[in-house]
Amino acid sequence: MQDIKVEAHQPIDDRDRRSLRRLNATMAVVHAVQAALMIALSNSLSLPVTGVFANGPPGQPEGPATIDLLFSYRLGWAIAAFEIISAAAHAFVASPWGHARHMRELEHHRNRFRWTEYSLSASLMIVIIAGVTGITDIAALIALFGINASMILFGWLMETTNEPGRKVSWTPFGFGCVAGVVPWAAIVVYLIGAGSDVPTFVYGIFVSLFVFFNCFAITQLLQYRASGRWANYLFGERVYTYLSLIAKSLLAWQVFANVLI
Repeated sequence: MQDIKVEAHQPIDDRDRRSLRRLNATMAVVHAVQAALMIALSNSLSLPVTGVFANGPPGQPEGPATIDLLFSYRLGWAIAAFEIISAAAHAFVASPWGHARHMRELEHHRNRFRWTEYSLSASLMIVIIAGVTGITDIAALIALFGINASMILFGWLMETTNEPGRKVSWTPFGFGCVAGVVPWAAIVVYLIGAGSDVPTFVYGIFVSLFVFFNCFAITQLLQYRASGRWANYLFGERVYTYLSLIAKSLLAWQVFANVLI
């Protein structure tokens, strides 16, 4: 990939500071309201978390495998949880305690607050998507959460490795793309295996969220290629914010409309 020099950082003017603070405060409210609605309006539908454990010594014939139900979780509350994570992150960077730190991050063309929030909220979203497609094994869900969080943290590494004024190293971006494929590949296996038994809305969730998850990678790609308006880091910051809202809202309300009313 073409090696492009990142534009040296510039101080953020007062107008952009106020605009970004208002944007984050607004996003905190919107995510919090959606979380409250999920808790108040959702039914008690729960998804199982299961395990299949060894029932004999290693290397010896085992008895028939049994699937143990470890616990269940309320789907509406799980959706509310990733909305609450987002609301808390936006509220912090809009607060007197976080605003100045957030501006310093953006001046250096990075936002570690964003990547921390995404590593938790987006990974929980992947677990929920996996759950509605039939992936219930606890080891698989832990692995999907972890690999998705790793993908997000490669985004953090991309920003902290590529300081303004230096040529771009694409290695973190490439590793993040490799990690990002894994959860979706696992979900595809289950969709294919279930075939026509999967409700149509699940395919809608898969396609829409797959598209929006990839839009985050495209945004970072355009930022570091300095393409058009993405050459301004703050434009990319706003794009990330709106993509996050749309992706979370799509998952929340698609699930609500089909199984949580």
